[in-house]
Amino acid sequence: MMREKQARALYFRELFAALAMYCLFVFGSNLFAGPMPAGSLRSLLIASPILPALLLVWTIVRQFQRMDEYLRIWSLENLGMAAAVTAASALSYGFMESAGFPKLSMFVTWSLVMGSWGLITCLRRWKERSQ
Repeated sequence: MMREKQARALYFRELFAALAMYCLFVFGSNLFAGPMPAGSLRSLLIASPILPALLLVWTIVRQFQRMDEYLRIWSLENLGMAAAVTAASALSYGFMESAGFPKLSMFVTWSLVMGSWGLITCLRRWKERSQ
């Protein structure tokens, strides 16, 4: 139990550090790329937030490697359910776009995956505690 708490604390420190870097890169790229003329340098600056996003991926992979088998399977089940919710939502909205609804950014899809993963995790944890 103590090992899991330490791993979770380390994960949150790494995750929030990577998220802070990501926010700084997004803010900086928007601030500096706006007035720049179109070109390769501007494109690289706009794409620069992918670097801390890769740190986020690395952080998540490290956390999965630290987990015991039960938590790893439980978390991957949650992620699988989140992927199914996202796929069903994206497919449904794709049909609605054909009916004239506005097109959505891919950022919406990412937010839906992460939001549904978090919600499913909270709901399953709440269900387990209430039993």
